[in-house]
Amino acid sequence: MLVLTRRKGESIVIQNDIVITVLSVEGDVVKVGISAPRDIDIYRKEIFEAIQQNNQSAAMDLEKIKNVMSDLNGTNK
Repeated sequence: MLVLTRRKGESIVIQNDIVITVLSVEGDVVKVGISAPRDIDIYRKEIFEAIQQNNQSAAMDLEKIKNVMSDLNGTNK
């Protein structure tokens, strides 16, 4: 993990087109602004993890549905 120190108003650039700027620091709360191309998805980590979990659950459900369909058609013996 790269650890950088930034002050209010200072920025970090990633891959030439993503800029993360420290907007404010109030106690242990840091507000950041992110400028990135529209085709790049940006999520808070807890939201990203929830999306991954939902995708994994959906994929597992799809496998179960395929197995049930195969059983019903008599092709899964």
